[in-house]
Amino acid sequence: MEMLLASERGAVRRAVRVDCQVVRERDFALLGNTGLDLSSDGMFLLSNVQAFAGEEVLVSLRVPGTDRYIDTSATIARVVQGRRQWDRARGLGLRFAPLGSEDQQLLRWVLRRMPPPLPTRSIRIDYAGTASLISLS
Repeated sequence: MEMLLASERGAVRRAVRVDCQVVRERDFALLGNTGLDLSSDGMFLLSNVQAFAGEEVLVSLRVPGTDRYIDTSATIARVVQGRRQWDRARGLGLRFAPLGSEDQQLLRWVLRRMPPPLPTRSIRIDYAGTASLISLS
């Protein structure tokens, strides 16, 4: 029997260092200026600044390999404290607000040539999806 793997991401992340500036919307405090993983839906920002999931931020990032910048708002989706053995760094997982179609196409085009990040933990199994497949057979 084959188990289905869980996929919670809408877009594939890419292992790329991103020059950016991310500021908190409410007080314009600088949260960080380096991203590590990037997708057309969001990025992981290196940050030692205390922030909370759900906070709104403003992002300005340079599209890797180009001189083009994308400015958008985002929400902090995850705060990584660096306590787990697989955490590579402290930082913030950001979920971008929907990008304009031109910006999204450019980002997808640039990122398709870049490698995905190495997995840091085992892939989860989608037990509900597997059970559904079993019941259909």
